[in-house]
Amino acid sequence: MAVLVGRKAPIFKTKAVVDGGKIVENYSLEQFIDKKYVVLFFYPADFTFVCPTEILAFQEKLSEFEARNTVVIGASTDSENAHWKWLQTPRKEGGINGVKYPLLVDQNMQISKAYDVLAGCEEYDENGDETFTGVPQAYRGLFLIDKKGIVRHQVVNDMPIGRSVNEILRVIDALQYTEAYGEVCPANWNKGEKAMKPTHEGVADYLSH
Repeated sequence: MAVLVGRKAPIFKTKAVVDGGKIVENYSLEQFIDKKYVVLFFYPADFTFVCPTEILAFQEKLSEFEARNTVVIGASTDSENAHWKWLQTPRKEGGINGVKYPLLVDQNMQISKAYDVLAGCEEYDENGDETFTGVPQAYRGLFLIDKKGIVRHQVVNDMPIGRSVNEILRVIDALQYTEAYGEVCPANWNKGEKAMKPTHEGVADYLSH
């Protein structure tokens, strides 16, 4: 998998379903440059099993992301119609009704490829014909993008393994703390805890407490 940390996040324009049911054209991350942090997460497919638990978990914590000036955006290789239908389906029937943040359409798999989370790939046979091998779905990739459009954190899980929304909030807190104060955050750091100055003296001071 490619490491995108420290690099500009791949930019794209695609269809998306926003506000729980409105289909829009040409949705892009460019609208957030110099304005907001972005959590862009990929999931394998609509109407599956682990995916709704993650999507609903992000929705339940959405106000905490907003308090951190961060937008949450989901993406899969499903169509806008599949997204829309899933958003209209009640939760007791396996749907994600009530989710308000955008779900991106990556039906041509170009966004998943750009972020290097696609589980399959195109290959050419001995006759030069192109075939797709693997699964045309994304792994559970997540990318934290700062206000300059730089990827500052990424994590990729295999399809059966759900992510921790609380850990993502912790990473945002750490990033924003280091930006604000110039200190660095040690292992298991949480907001409100002591950080370190990026010097040998700072580390010694931290470890002495």
